[in-house]
Amino acid sequence: MASESGGGVRNDMRGGGRYLSLGRDERAEMLAVVGAGSIDDLFEPVPEAVRFSGLLQLQPQMAEQELLGHLQELSSRNAPEQGAVSFLGAGCNPHYVPAHVDALIQRQEFLTAYTPYQAEVGQGTLQAIFEFQSLVCMLTGMEVCNASVYDGASSVAEAVLMARRLTRRPGKVLYSAGLHPNYLEVTRTYATYLEIEFEEMPVSDDGCTEIPEIGDDVIAVVLQQPSFFGVVEDLRSAGSRIADTGAKFIVATAEPLALALTATPAAAGADIVVGELQSFGNGMNFGGPLVGFMACRDRDKRNLPGRLAGETVDADGKRGYVLTLSTREQHIRRAKATSNICTNEALCALAACIHMCSLGRHGLTALARHNLAKASYAREALVAVGARAVYSAPMFNEFVIDVGSDAAAVVGACAAKGIIPGVALGRFSPQRASQLLVCATEVHPRAQIDRLAAVIGEVMA
Repeated sequence: MASESGGGVRNDMRGGGRYLSLGRDERAEMLAVVGAGSIDDLFEPVPEAVRFSGLLQLQPQMAEQELLGHLQELSSRNAPEQGAVSFLGAGCNPHYVPAHVDALIQRQEFLTAYTPYQAEVGQGTLQAIFEFQSLVCMLTGMEVCNASVYDGASSVAEAVLMARRLTRRPGKVLYSAGLHPNYLEVTRTYATYLEIEFEEMPVSDDGCTEIPEIGDDVIAVVLQQPSFFGVVEDLRSAGSRIADTGAKFIVATAEPLALALTATPAAAGADIVVGELQSFGNGMNFGGPLVGFMACRDRDKRNLPGRLAGETVDADGKRGYVLTLSTREQHIRRAKATSNICTNEALCALAACIHMCSLGRHGLTALARHNLAKASYAREALVAVGARAVYSAPMFNEFVIDVGSDAAAVVGACAAKGIIPGVALGRFSPQRASQLLVCATEVHPRAQIDRLAAVIGEVMA
């Protein structure tokens, strides 16, 4: 039988002994240690308006067979993926994942391994991380890459924190209006108590970021390539404006495939390059898990958060892999840690590594050209049915159109016809209520793009 202990339920052996929750005494002891009077005190930083009050309306426990049936019923309420054609992007982009990627990452030595605590025992895992780092350096032109970070948003935040450490002073961060709004929100949260002021740089009529004079109080300048709006920025021009100032040049990307066609961030003078590698080997998966990356100049590597895997030789001269630098708090004293990053997203990073390796240098370029052609065709098709292209600068994969009315309503009307036309930008800015961010990649045949244009034309009419 189960017995009550101060509100907690303790299962005896007949109940399986799988879970022993805390009783009243244990809770009181833990609260005393942290100096809190009640559990509610722990949630004091959370605004009252967003707290949930009352009890969750949870259903009674179910047997395994009943639970499976219940979950199947819930999942049946979702619209089937095959039932609609989606042109969603906005930081999580649709790309084809070759079958061999999943086949390889599901090998048990990769699938069951988590993170290299006894690092040198897992030579295969370390080699995979090393190759991942090498590929990111080749893609970005940078000299050092860490063993991944959580996602694109947290990588931008970590880059700003790194710039703060490198400049050793409080100051101002200039960010492009073309930076992903979620990336900015996460970065602001990370920097809350670090005496960092954020200032937006506007985009011009063609969509490119206008770089102002860089004052002595600026510690970092953040550009996204391509921008959140799909615009390809002139990184070389931006880099020349930032060079010889005290500011660190941070380049972020949510679509690294574009780097196969553009000048590398390193060639433009970037100090830190960060972003999202979901486009390689990782499906959209309802928005996650994702796989971030972070690269920098060799001179700054000791301020890079997370881990760095390195290649060496053992006493017999045989090649081996080691954790060269581990600057996270699980490895060194907290006061010396650069970050509390606790994982290297190893499986997602491995998937990205396999996909990039299988494409190779020429394959990446060919795929990027294919994507550029598809997005260009889609923009022309939408303009032909009456939509207005908002920006004229070169774009990659994504572009913004103005549909002349409430874009959210247009999305709803198109969805009823089996087309998800993109992301209504009014959710990020009321001034963009009539604008739609459309993403077209290699997964969209021309017939689907033609259908998109036809449906939007019908809805706009």
